[in-house]
Amino acid sequence: MNESVLERLTQVNPDMEIWWDSSPLIFKSWVKDMVAAAPQEKKSLLDEQLNRIYDLDDPAQSLVRGCTTNPPLSLTAVKNDPEFWNEWIDDLIASNPGLELNEYFWLTYKEVIRRGAEMMMPIWEASAGRFGYISGQLDPRLLTDVDKMVETAQEIRAIAPNLMIKVPASGEGVDVVRILTSMAIPTNVTTCFTLPQIWAVANAAADGVQIAEENGTDMSKWRAVITMMIGRLTENPALEQQAQRRGIQLTWADKHWLGIYIFRKAFNLLKDNALPSKMLACSLRYGPLVGGKNHFWDIEKIAGDIVYTMPPYVLDPLIQKCEELTFDEEILYEDVPYEVIDKMSKIPYVLQSWDENGMEINQFNYHPATIATAEAFSKASNGLEQYVGERLAVVTGKKVEKISV
Repeated sequence: MNESVLERLTQVNPDMEIWWDSSPLIFKSWVKDMVAAAPQEKKSLLDEQLNRIYDLDDPAQSLVRGCTTNPPLSLTAVKNDPEFWNEWIDDLIASNPGLELNEYFWLTYKEVIRRGAEMMMPIWEASAGRFGYISGQLDPRLLTDVDKMVETAQEIRAIAPNLMIKVPASGEGVDVVRILTSMAIPTNVTTCFTLPQIWAVANAAADGVQIAEENGTDMSKWRAVITMMIGRLTENPALEQQAQRRGIQLTWADKHWLGIYIFRKAFNLLKDNALPSKMLACSLRYGPLVGGKNHFWDIEKIAGDIVYTMPPYVLDPLIQKCEELTFDEEILYEDVPYEVIDKMSKIPYVLQSWDENGMEINQFNYHPATIATAEAFSKASNGLEQYVGERLAVVTGKKVEKISV
């Protein structure tokens, strides 16, 4: 067997996990597009390698061990197969007349999640519930409503036993993680960028575990991951703006070293304190080119006992441009250049982000990366709701104007 770059990556640590970062519903079409775009002499090998990532014929043998989704990815899944989804949504509306638009949206969103969970279920069953989870994200428009988030989390969890709930790392989300963990509901913390957020939700999960154990709750099928959205932290305009105001020039490498540094600190913080959550790397960015060789620092330099969630925009360059890469357990390295640390130590945005005590919990909702990402996810939820609204107008003949906020 000719190993792929992903298969070499997983050899760094036996507990490393690769997750598919999109709805499983689009995987087949992604493979088809990748193979179609490849040179003729590479098509056959690439087809084999890609189909080992998620094996449609025998999912339990897949390379991926889990899956993350969010509102933008769910909208993409629906738009990827409009013929099917238009008919499904039309039938939903016709069979359930008189519901509000938001209710039709929510039922559609849950169906996208359900179908993805069904595809991952063989992995969950083969691993006795250790792997094969799919993350269903809470409506990002509710990130400050604890009661509603807990209610909808229970509703999503009821869809399938391999559902993990994506909870925002808002101030209120910290409480939600504690509550859901006490119920043995697996969680994946999202819209998370900074060490204070990671520290807070990791401790909340530990608190929840203690409550569950005191109550005799079965935790055998529980697990928790904390997603650090690396690129969304380092690309936020606030970082560059604050650096420029202090006469500091930040390079591409500086920003990537910052993300790597914070992720490594988070990994060690959780490990040193024996906290039950596992770090998950998200929003990875390709590059750089060094000595004529393509690299992917955001993957290479945190390789170890972590989870990577990889969407097509990460897998495409990793597979096409970095196929010769080899990997070491660099999550354990201490090779961030001193000059990078020195530069970053003068920027408030960074000081707030790389110290576990850099923010109070009531400040989480106002971090620039949190604001920007929550707005993007809310817009995508609105987009899916608008899509459903257009079908509602077709079925009922009535124009739908209001989109919930």
